Amino acid sequence: MDAAGLFLLFLVFAVGGTLLLYGLIDAETDDLPTMNRADAERLARKDTDDGERDPPSERR
Repeated sequence: MDAAGLFLLFLVFAVGGTLLLYGLIDAETDDLPTMNRADAERLARKDTDDGERDPPSERR
C-alpha cells in the first residue's frame, strides 16, 4: 500500500470515527429530564447528608 492509500485510509477512519462519536453523544442526549428550580434545589438538598459531618468548630 502506498503512502496516498494509507493517508486516505487514515482520513476515512478519522472522519468516520468523529462522526460516529458525535452521533452516539447526540443520541444519548435526546431525552434529558427537565425540572424547575424548586425541584432541582429540593433534589440537591436531598442528595447531601450533613448529619454525618463534624461541625466546623470540631474539625482539626
